[in-house]
Amino acid sequence: MTNLLLWLHVGFAIFALGPLTAVTMAAPRAIRNKDVAVLRFLQRSTRIYGLGALGVLVFGLWLGGPKLGAPYLTISMTLFVVALVLLFIVERDLRSAVRALSSEGTEDDAKVQNGRIAALSGVVALIWLVILFLMFAFNPGP
Repeated sequence: MTNLLLWLHVGFAIFALGPLTAVTMAAPRAIRNKDVAVLRFLQRSTRIYGLGALGVLVFGLWLGGPKLGAPYLTISMTLFVVALVLLFIVERDLRSAVRALSSEGTEDDAKVQNGRIAALSGVVALIWLVILFLMFAFNPGP
């Protein structure tokens, strides 16, 4: 059972977190190019992969079981929740960028959202790397 949980945990990490990171990192270019269709796709993809990322947390909690009090797991779960909160902010900014670029007015070109999305996407990617480091460096094994 542990092997199945580990496979599911790692599978969700690969197939949800990887694309989620790529999608959020691609958004600033779409904003700069004022490509609303691509930006809408990236917003939807962020929402879908963000929900898929919850699978990483769920299977990680289930897999951790009795070891959940270990410091490396506590830090990892806290960082994961922080990353999810940042992703909610990114998704909100993507939504407002789509709204700004879709409007007829030319006063708002979504530069504020562009910078914030770029910065938060980079921070989220770094958080994923820190969690990966914690999982492999401090995990004593099964």
